[in-house]
Amino acid sequence: MAHVGFVVEGQPFVIPTLYGRREETLFLHGSAASRMLREGEKGIPLCVTVTLVDALVLARSAFHHSMNYRSVVAFGTARLIADAAEKREALRCISEQVLAGRWEEVRPPSEQELKATAVLEFGIEEASAKVRTGPPMDDEEDYALPVWAGILPLPVVAQGPVADPRLGEGIGVAGSVIRKRSVIRGQKGRWD
Repeated sequence: MAHVGFVVEGQPFVIPTLYGRREETLFLHGSAASRMLREGEKGIPLCVTVTLVDALVLARSAFHHSMNYRSVVAFGTARLIADAAEKREALRCISEQVLAGRWEEVRPPSEQELKATAVLEFGIEEASAKVRTGPPMDDEEDYALPVWAGILPLPVVAQGPVADPRLGEGIGVAGSVIRKRSVIRGQKGRWD
């Protein structure tokens, strides 16, 4: 999940959205009526952030509590993708970012859906990444305190797939989901 920040007439906005990435380009999409997309297509500066929280870092003092995380902040401007073939390719990129292989399993967007969807191509002009790992960093004198300290991991763990209640009889789990499941099984916190 990305969060896109922008300012309109002095009012800041931050909008959560799915995204796709190809090299130094991000693709952002939504309703053609979306304020974020209407403003973004004007070439205003945008800020796109993605953060993954890995653990709570619990110190001996309240001051030194933290989180282990991975984050990136990207700055740039965007352009509206008007060409239908280019828009389809950008939507495919977003779909593949969500779940690799899914685009080939589903019905592609109809002409009406393409008209109702706006897609921005966001060029990353500048970016910075920040990572925090490891245990708490207490003041030296606090290490003697009789207070538990350490980290509390917060893994994102996929669970078993749950079929849509309206799924037709005899339709098995999609290949993209099965492939993702095999990757997850090889990691800590597998799903069975």
